[in-house]
Amino acid sequence: MMTRRMLTAILGCVLTATITSLASSVHLKGGANAQPNFVDKGLTLNAAASLSGLGNEDLLVTLTATAAATSTCTNQGGNQAPGQNPAEVTVSGSQSIPAAEIKNGNVAFNVTTEGPVTPIPGAPGCPNPNWRQDITDLSFTTATITVEQPAGTLVLTVNCTFAAPTTNGAVSGRSVSCTSS
Repeated sequence: MMTRRMLTAILGCVLTATITSLASSVHLKGGANAQPNFVDKGLTLNAAASLSGLGNEDLLVTLTATAAATSTCTNQGGNQAPGQNPAEVTVSGSQSIPAAEIKNGNVAFNVTTEGPVTPIPGAPGCPNPNWRQDITDLSFTTATITVEQPAGTLVLTVNCTFAAPTTNGAVSGRSVSCTSS
């Protein structure tokens, strides 16, 4: 015969397993083909979407993006010349969302990357290191969104590729291809 203490322990294990399985089904709200909305802000990239299947713990959303950079070289006399574009640039940004903002396992996020380091130390794309090389625009080629709940526990990764490098402004959903894992 089960004691009250044994029944309570079993019920606690079942509830813990249920909560854990619910949190492990984190996904973009809107179905299997859902994808974030992206906006190229020149030197930063913004991503916004809604998440479902969340547990009741704090959340960390991180956006990491790669881009081809456009730069300008300026000599000590203040004269500018188009720089040789530097290698691919990676930028990232994060948004923390407290558990209190999660309603019925759902929450929206809106995260923007930080800008790139500019001027570029050593001006590698300019005639010599005495010049100043400033990044003037980023054309994004890929973006990755990671969701951690709680911070340190990865529950969702969304990898997105842009059909063509982005230009300033809203990115058409038709030119974005995303996969979630």
